[in-house]
Amino acid sequence: MANPELAALTGDYTIDTAHSTIGFTVRHAMVTNVKGKFLDFTGSLHLDGSDPSASTASIDVKMESIDTGSADRDGHLKSADFFKIDEFPTMTFRSTKAESLDGDDYRITGDLEILGTTKPVTIDLEFNGAAKDPFGNERVGFEGKAEILRSEWGLTWNAALETGGVLVSDKIKLNFDISAIKNA
Repeated sequence: MANPELAALTGDYTIDTAHSTIGFTVRHAMVTNVKGKFLDFTGSLHLDGSDPSASTASIDVKMESIDTGSADRDGHLKSADFFKIDEFPTMTFRSTKAESLDGDDYRITGDLEILGTTKPVTIDLEFNGAAKDPFGNERVGFEGKAEILRSEWGLTWNAALETGGVLVSDKIKLNFDISAIKNA
């Protein structure tokens, strides 16, 4: 069902990385959550407010920009144990399907490539609104979340705990806060 407010927003947008976050949460040692984010990424959206299923998204993330608040942990994540950033410097997402759910809720499915492996991922999105900023830019905002199993992309490094269980969970929660500016 087309939202008349969204119809006016139809167009191409560039993600404003200074006001957007691509983050993740992973269970550590079975007892706590470690949060991180990527500091360097680019992306674009094509919104079709009249036909949301024609909307698309594309994001490229520089893996060297991973930030968990610990230089040692970030170094380990960049290494051959995890992201192998020398061989695979970029993670990409390319949408393949978009759906309008109820109200401001949407779902976008696409191909997530990590370590040269591409698998489908579904992201639940909430449209947070649109506004003209003080500089005359038309902005839209979305908040999103998804869950993946890192092992599906070959991210299998782990360590057993003395008490049972593992150091790093397989399930990763992805979260997105996206602000995008309409292209002139």
